[in-house]
Amino acid sequence: MTEPELLTVEINGFPTRIWRKGSGKPLGFLAGFGGLPRWVPFLDALAAKRTVIVPSLPGFPGGDRGHSVLDTHLDWVLATRRLLGAAGLDGADLAASSVGASLAAEVAALWPETRRKLALIAPFGLFDERDPPTDPWAQRMTDLPGLLTADPERWKALKAVPEGANSVEWPIEQTRASEAAARIFWPLGNTRLEKRLPLVSAPTLLLWGEQDRIMPRSYAARIAGLLGGPSETRIIPGAGHLAELDAPEAVAAAILAFTE
Repeated sequence: MTEPELLTVEINGFPTRIWRKGSGKPLGFLAGFGGLPRWVPFLDALAAKRTVIVPSLPGFPGGDRGHSVLDTHLDWVLATRRLLGAAGLDGADLAASSVGASLAAEVAALWPETRRKLALIAPFGLFDERDPPTDPWAQRMTDLPGLLTADPERWKALKAVPEGANSVEWPIEQTRASEAAARIFWPLGNTRLEKRLPLVSAPTLLLWGEQDRIMPRSYAARIAGLLGGPSETRIIPGAGHLAELDAPEAVAAAILAFTE
């Protein structure tokens, strides 16, 4: 894999990483739980046909300590809106996963003119006590890889310290990503997103890993029934919650076909 172009913008006073690679119409991607400490094969599969733009959410890898000044859910939504605008993604297609998918849906609901099409991979933001999500912050660190992915080695590879990285800073950055997500969704992951989903008018593709152990598959039907615009749902065989890590080619192909 060749390295993406690296850009930096300032969001709420903190330097924020934006990756860019490929050619063609722009397609944004907001990462899921844990963020993206490195470029992954899924992004290369998208970049084969599109200009892929990957902004880092505050506090996630590449987002510095931007989460530290976000005190309310509205703060997070506004920061995400500013970030997408600064990345040049207004009016573009947007794909997002997990915690990022929840924020992508929020922006699409409140600023519908900024989105063309959405592809959401197992979004956080809903809670049903009859079929609750798994709380990732209540798990042992050793169990987390098997909950987030069908193949735990894919999560471990994502989080492994790369050659040349600061061995002290690297684990701090990864822990900060979990803390940032907790500031949005802890303890139940419930932001009452269902109240805003009817405002999402953009055509939306819902993607769910067949082996998702975090977000119940029943939530896909619930989200589809609440969306204000047309939607399609695809189940990705052999994939877990972060389906883009387990099945990068299949997830990328589904997104590219839907957004063409």
